[in-house]
Parts: sequence; C-alpha cells; structure tokens
Amino acid sequence: MTTLTTPYSPSYSTYSTADDDTVRLSLPTHPTADSRPVEYRSTDRRPGLDATRLWTGGLATAAVAALVGLVGTLVIRVLFEYAPVGASATHAFSTANAGLLCLFAAVAALAATGIAHLLVVSTPDPLSYLGWIIGLSTAAAVVVPLSGGLPMAAAIAIAVINLVIGLAIGSLVVGAAAAAYRPTTR
Repeated sequence: MTTLTTPYSPSYSTYSTADDDTVRLSLPTHPTADSRPVEYRSTDRRPGLDATRLWTGGLATAAVAALVGLVGTLVIRVLFEYAPVGASATHAFSTANAGLLCLFAAVAALAATGIAHLLVVSTPDPLSYLGWIIGLSTAAAVVVPLSGGLPMAAAIAIAVINLVIGLAIGSLVVGAAAAAYRPTTR
C-alpha cells in the first residue's frame, strides 16, 4: 500500500497494482438520499404531523384570542364612556359578557386547532380547507351580533371584535399547522 503526497492527491490510502490485482475505489464523501440501506428507506410518502408543535401553537393561539377579546372589550368600554350610545349598549360590555367573549374566543381557537389536526392527517391540501373553514366561521361570527336584539352601536362593536379574533385565530392556527406539517423523507 502506498500513500500519495502530492497536493492534489486524496488523503486516503490507495493500493498499488503491484500489491493487489483489484482496483479499489474510494467511498463517497456525501451520501445521497437513496444510499441508505433498504430497511431505513421510507415507503410511506404521506406527510407527517408534529402534534406537540401543533397543539402548543393552538394553546398559544387560545391565549392570544382571549387577550384580543379582553383588549377589544376594554377599548369599546372606553369609547362608549365618551360617546353617547346609551345604557343598554354599555351594558353589552359588562365584565361577565367580556369574560364570556374571552372564553368563547379561547374555545374557538382550540376548536380550530382540532380541525387543523383532523385535516392534516386526513385530507389533501389541508391548509386550504382550514383557511376556508376558519374564514367562513369568522364571517358567521361577524354577522350574528348584527342580527340580534342589541343596539346597533354595541352590535357593530361586537362584530368588529369578532372579526379581529377570527383573523388572529385564522392566521395563527394556519401558521402553527404549516409549521407542524412536515413531509417525510423518501
């Protein structure tokens, strides 16, 4: 066995033909994706889901949605204090109603996360379906207060808060689902 010492020679040992009649090639320096043994190759080409990452994102989204509801009601209370809207509109933003809005916002975020989980493991192009489901749910949440028996100023204020909550849930849950949705290697 001889070792070459020129500057452009490989750093591994080579065999001379005098020592052996077999030509030996060097091992590849970087393996390709299909150079793994057969038992380590994935035959399942469906994308995977990191459920822990999705649900921690969903919990964080629930906290953000509840806080958006709380801040929205506080802003509306301050605006209604200085605007002549009447006592019935101001009563719509009482502490109990603000607490319910925050609770419903958090539950809606967790429900959206559950729907995202179901869609990612069962449907093609799950983020498109998720976007449509959250968008239409947000539209319904905006329209419902306008059709109730609330004073118009309070109904518009609740519709705006619902819109902002829906936008927050939509962007954050779709982002968490996209981050948790990982393709498997071949």
